[in-house]
Amino acid sequence: MALFQGDALGCRRGEALIFEAVDFALEPGDALWLSGPNGSGKSSLLRLMAGLLTPIAGILAWSGTPIDADREAHRARLRFLGHLDALKSHLTVAENLRFWAAYWGLAENAVAPALTRLGIAHLAAAPARQLSAGQRRRSALARFALGSAEGGPAPLWLLDEPSAALDADGIERLASLIAEARAGGGIVIFSSHDRLPVPGMKQLALAA
Repeated sequence: MALFQGDALGCRRGEALIFEAVDFALEPGDALWLSGPNGSGKSSLLRLMAGLLTPIAGILAWSGTPIDADREAHRARLRFLGHLDALKSHLTVAENLRFWAAYWGLAENAVAPALTRLGIAHLAAAPARQLSAGQRRRSALARFALGSAEGGPAPLWLLDEPSAALDADGIERLASLIAEARAGGGIVIFSSHDRLPVPGMKQLALAA
């Protein structure tokens, strides 16, 4: 039995069918690349996996138990990055990250190392509104370097276009974070138009 599995998933937006009969099965340490053209449903599938949308068909299960059976437990095991960076513009980079550390029950001293991992320690006191697009993306990704209350990475990472606006150094740091999460037994699922440097990843191609 796979740790995280989707069977015959279907999704509708309004009256339009986005996708149907989508299957995947992932074990600890797996990475899954969601590929496909704009409008193929990559973001919608990630939101289904996060429990933010309900499929019109099929089942999502963690360790054999449908995620609907305990939404709170599913939310606790995952980290989600959407198209928006979820930064409060009036707060500094460090203050934004401290918010997430407190929300996940993590010590404040986890913030500085996370900023360093993404190469933005020098921006700790900068208001988020002053950041470039690439700096905002790095600030959002720094949440994934915080770890979890149990120690180590969260069990499930869901990333929507995580490399958007990143330069080569940023992509290398992202790949390092993903590798570390997988080495700790985590599952990483990401959408991207471009192939990221993630060795041994599986691919799920969605059609328009």
